[in-house]
Amino acid sequence: MVTGSTLARRALGRELKKLRDAKGMKQSEGGRIIGVSPQTIGRMEDGLPTKVSDLYINALCDGYGANDEQRTALLELALEVRTMAKSGGGWWRAYADELNVGFDHYIGLEEAARKLVIWRGSVVPGVLQTPEYRRAIAWTESPALTPEQVERRVQMAMQRQKRLLDPDFTVEVVLSEFVLRDQIGGPRVVADQLRKLAEIAQLPNVTIRTVPFDSSGHLGSLVGPFALLEFPKLPATGLIEPPVIFVEGFAGDLYLEREPELRRYRDAFTEISRVALDEDTTRQLILSIAKEHGQ
Repeated sequence: MVTGSTLARRALGRELKKLRDAKGMKQSEGGRIIGVSPQTIGRMEDGLPTKVSDLYINALCDGYGANDEQRTALLELALEVRTMAKSGGGWWRAYADELNVGFDHYIGLEEAARKLVIWRGSVVPGVLQTPEYRRAIAWTESPALTPEQVERRVQMAMQRQKRLLDPDFTVEVVLSEFVLRDQIGGPRVVADQLRKLAEIAQLPNVTIRTVPFDSSGHLGSLVGPFALLEFPKLPATGLIEPPVIFVEGFAGDLYLEREPELRRYRDAFTEISRVALDEDTTRQLILSIAKEHGQ
């Protein structure tokens, strides 16, 4: 699997921060070692795009007192980051102008993930959308977009969907029944989207289940939409990046990585799943609602 530079950057930043913390140094002290600002050290440690030359890595290893094994691992990660950057980055870079601020980071994580777990109380997740459904959402979100801009957003959504054909990529989705009945784009668009969901649900690596309206009280009513991403080993070092919870908001997104946060969302998904219909019953419900639209 090609993990791209996103995971390598995250792993590199995480390991550099561990070394700096172990040395009891502040970001400003790390910055002085290589002649950059504390903010640049912060970006590097957060896995955000910034220069990661061997000169910088070796200097930081010297300043932080890294051993040979740690130095080798960091240099391999830095090489992985630069190699991906030279290739132009991920496919989503071509759609950068159409992405909400920061969403390219999520796309990079999704492309690198080995497992994606999703809870949605409204709107079909992007990775499962039909072109017409995605088009309807784009016009609703941003009525001022040009037709060309909308079509680029549709193209990007379809590109994301190619990951579903990767047998090493597992997707587990739980949707509120409201998602199936919400009239985004009108009856024909919704009916087509539902039939697409039923089709995708038959893939061996995809599970789609529904929480019906008549379920008793459950956490899904209180927990907003979120995605849990888990990652494979990095090819260069064998390191495994910790899971990430992605919470998409109207005014901004959250990335949660601390163990208490992860545990809370995992527990919430377990509780929501407990009241969800099984896969076969969900598929029957999806097709039944599509048929109700008379399409």
